[in-house]
Amino acid sequence: MDSVADGIFTVDRDWNIIFFSSSAAGIVGISQESAVGRKCWEVFRTEGCAEHCVLRQCLAEDRNIVGRIMIVERGDGAHVPVSVSAAPLKDQAGVIIGGVESFRDLSAPPVKRGGGRLPKGFCSCDANMAEILRILPQVAESEATVLLLGESGTGKEYFAHAIHDLSARHKGPFVAVNCGALPEHLMESELFGYKAGAFTDARRDKPGRFQLAEGGTILLDEIGDLPLQLQAKILRVLQERVFEPLGSVAGVAADVRIIAATNRDLERMVAEGAFRQDLYFRLNVVRMTLPPLRQRRDDIPLLVEDSLKRRRQAGGKDIQGFSPEAMRLLAAHPFPGNIRELENIIEYASILCPGGLIQVEHLPADVRACEHPGPIPSGTLTMEDIRYRAAVEAVERNGGNRNAACRDLAISKDTLRRILNKGDNDPLELGNQAWT
Repeated sequence: MDSVADGIFTVDRDWNIIFFSSSAAGIVGISQESAVGRKCWEVFRTEGCAEHCVLRQCLAEDRNIVGRIMIVERGDGAHVPVSVSAAPLKDQAGVIIGGVESFRDLSAPPVKRGGGRLPKGFCSCDANMAEILRILPQVAESEATVLLLGESGTGKEYFAHAIHDLSARHKGPFVAVNCGALPEHLMESELFGYKAGAFTDARRDKPGRFQLAEGGTILLDEIGDLPLQLQAKILRVLQERVFEPLGSVAGVAADVRIIAATNRDLERMVAEGAFRQDLYFRLNVVRMTLPPLRQRRDDIPLLVEDSLKRRRQAGGKDIQGFSPEAMRLLAAHPFPGNIRELENIIEYASILCPGGLIQVEHLPADVRACEHPGPIPSGTLTMEDIRYRAAVEAVERNGGNRNAACRDLAISKDTLRRILNKGDNDPLELGNQAWT
């Protein structure tokens, strides 16, 4: 057990720790000896421990729980995101005598093939994102053209940088071009450059972005905004590895890897005649579709911790993390701007927070609005009101099945019952429904 990289510990029915592995001690930052015999919450000091205890839920429901994301506080005060799995421990007669929990430190970047590491911040609990991260090193080592798809703010340029950094071209330049931001009449000269005398005021040669990326990687961001005329020229670069600057009578070899990115539906654009089919096929060698943040909400604590860690390393305020209430509001936000919006929210909250934990009042107004998704009544909402509404909606969403509602909310039956009993009225008549 001590040779396993994941932290492992066990508790008895009174929540006393009876085994604590060496890896667990390393992640939490305390000794094995000091952990054994103490209550588990005294050792881990997990945010929202009372309501979101994974061990308590798995013992109450007699089932295994896998891959729950939590934030634990180390002995030195640092906050560490961990992936938690738990299961009941039973004797030979099948009686539950305690529980076992394993947890993995998610703050360490995953190892890539060849012994190197993926860039910091590249960790995810989402299955689609995990598959992209799995193949990313192999894709980077190839010379294949890559097409990055995804909504605005999902990190397409971040991934393009990672592909470059992990490739054999990492010592060469990385040049990013936003095709949607270039005026159409300047786009060709910006991409391919021009020769002296090519037009009025062209007194000397000017290299284009492809020439500046020689020996490295060029990112054609928002490639769906390229006009058809320029699409044909990009196609020639992909097919022949040659481009012609304006005013030139000879082609220039293009020793450059091309990565394209867009938030538009290129297949639909091809069907509508707005994007060349042959160019689409040339770009679509390796396609990676980055999921929006609303589809990978379990990654929010990881992204928050990574962002705050970078801010702490850069100096300034000592902001340790988000309070449980602020984190729950953050997790409920729809994030139309995806990771870019999350970074902006963290920056805003960091400006207002004097230090310690970011509280609800430090969040932007649109995030605080998630406290009450329905019509807002008069008066100030308390956290008790918010918890009650969330519980009612979870039970309603699961057709009255309280066990399913507990799983959605990651709370125990007792906690759900206590929250519902505090409501002034019960529009769903939840008090008369049985546990199913």
